[in-house]
Amino acid sequence: MIRFLFYLLFTPLLLVSCKSGGEKTAPAPAVLTDSADVADIREVLGIAIIEPAGRIVALAAERGGVVREIRAEIGRPVQAGQPLLLLDARVENAQLRQAQSKIAAQQEAVQVAAENLKLLETQIKKAEADLARDEALFAGKALTQKELENSRFQVNSLRREAEGRQAAVRQQQARLLELQADIAYYQTLTEEKTIRAPLAGTLLSLDTKQGAFLEPGKPIGDFAPAGPLIALTEIDELFAGKVQAGQKAFIRPQGKKDTLSTGVVVMTSPYLRKKSLFSDQPGDLEDRRVREVRVRLDRPEAVLIGARVECVIVVE
Repeated sequence: MIRFLFYLLFTPLLLVSCKSGGEKTAPAPAVLTDSADVADIREVLGIAIIEPAGRIVALAAERGGVVREIRAEIGRPVQAGQPLLLLDARVENAQLRQAQSKIAAQQEAVQVAAENLKLLETQIKKAEADLARDEALFAGKALTQKELENSRFQVNSLRREAEGRQAAVRQQQARLLELQADIAYYQTLTEEKTIRAPLAGTLLSLDTKQGAFLEPGKPIGDFAPAGPLIALTEIDELFAGKVQAGQKAFIRPQGKKDTLSTGVVVMTSPYLRKKSLFSDQPGDLEDRRVREVRVRLDRPEAVLIGARVECVIVVE
């Protein structure tokens, strides 16, 4: 057994000594061992994914319903607020029409109550004028005490009636506000049956079809806001400190040397975090952290959104 182990250990030494006098072996790849090696780095490589600067937005319906009409095409630019899908809104439209039909009658009720109050206020002014005249007559002993008290009673009675009519006007106005709130509510429900573009941009995907039922809040497609494209990459913590905004960069297909586009670093994350873009396994036990970096591309037409590429950042 001891002779066998000696043979295994001694054989590689013989092979190396035999080659030393003949054919030269290729040098081993350089390995970074300390901070001095990191300082000599001129380029930093990271795997990146192409995304819009505003990041990809997931589309979803606020309220569920059956898709009645699709008004947007995948890959076509759309404007902010432009309808993308229409859901069936017959119930909501009926509720809206019902609320709107009540508004005219209620507005008339408010007007009638207000007119009745004005008429009563006119009667109060006349009664108050009569009371002032009767008080003058009573002072001149041309009017009895009972007649004066009748005039005062008439004024007080009309004033109390006016208070009741003022309350009636406020009540009718409150009812009008309730109907207006109902209309606004049903209008909101109706609007939520239309899925609109949240921003100007491009519809990337749509995972539904006419006649399908959409659940509220469930993603149905992806949307790319208008704007420049970026290469979103993560740089290992060993090189993260060398990357700064304003540095030049270029992207290329994975495993190839062809440059697809040049660019510039526009954002570097202020902290290190766990890998999120390209971790192999959710339970990866590797304790290395990364720094998120964004590179704005000079030739966005040369790449596709969602493409995985190599991003080389010049850090010298």
